[in-house]
Amino acid sequence: MRPRHIALAVLVAAVWGLNFVLIHVGLQNFPPLLFCALRFAVVAVPAVFFVGPPRVAWRWVLAVGFVLGVVKFGLLFLGMHAGMPAGLSSLVLQSQAVFTALFAGVLLRERPGRQRLAGLTIAFAGIGLSAVDHGLGGPVGAFALVVLAALAWGLSNVLTRKAAPPDALRWMVWVSAVPPLPLLGLSLLVEGPAADLDALRGITPAGLGAIGYVGLVSTLFGFVAWSFLLRGYDATAVAPYSLLVPVFGMSSAWLLLGERVSPLAACAALLVIVGIGITALRPGALAAAAAWRPRTRPRRSAVPAAAHPVRRG
Repeated sequence: MRPRHIALAVLVAAVWGLNFVLIHVGLQNFPPLLFCALRFAVVAVPAVFFVGPPRVAWRWVLAVGFVLGVVKFGLLFLGMHAGMPAGLSSLVLQSQAVFTALFAGVLLRERPGRQRLAGLTIAFAGIGLSAVDHGLGGPVGAFALVVLAALAWGLSNVLTRKAAPPDALRWMVWVSAVPPLPLLGLSLLVEGPAADLDALRGITPAGLGAIGYVGLVSTLFGFVAWSFLLRGYDATAVAPYSLLVPVFGMSSAWLLLGERVSPLAACAALLVIVGIGITALRPGALAAAAAWRPRTRPRRSAVPAAAHPVRRG
């Protein structure tokens, strides 16, 4: 990858990592389902008037919009509102790689090789270790909601592959147009009209900034930039940079929110990053790396002068 594209990949990972801190800020200003609805509305409402219709069947737009927008982000916001820390959420959500492989095996008949299975097993062990760490000091229900959000993300990844949208910007805009109304209806039903009205009347600059960041920066810029990189390079070259998301997520939560990173959580993060990194490598890359030996230049043997024929004049 070119240096500027490497910088773009790192920037997207940083944007997505910091996103969890901004979600935490937004949840202090809005009920979770209302905040999730506003997050997608700020992306879709202005943009649908400037992009053309989606270039895929509407059933794929509706399916991914519901699974990704309503289910995945709804559960994530509910989990964080219930007490799941921002940094740990950024880590646990990476278990979507495990669920993506499972759904791909069932729905796309893809069979992961031994290398990928080994990587997924290591990553899943890291998620289990983080569950043990969180279970020692946090609500289990909140942790379970974020794991279910990762499961929904894995399903939406497979649905997106089936849809194969040719235009990332247009696709993201129309997918974002699906969740606002269902999420708003759920918010009115679960959180109540009074809570929603109070939040909108007392909106603060921090709340507006959180909506703008998670909607325009994280969703629109992040996914479009990532799709741009995937169009120009192999997925195996781009995907490993997503491993930086929990690094930025946990470090920004530590710096900005004062969240403590326990030794157990640090070990869990290492396992998840290593495991997903193994799955991102080309099959056989580990074996090739293990078998690599530095090439040595053969020595020149000194040939005695007597061995050369002497030309006689």
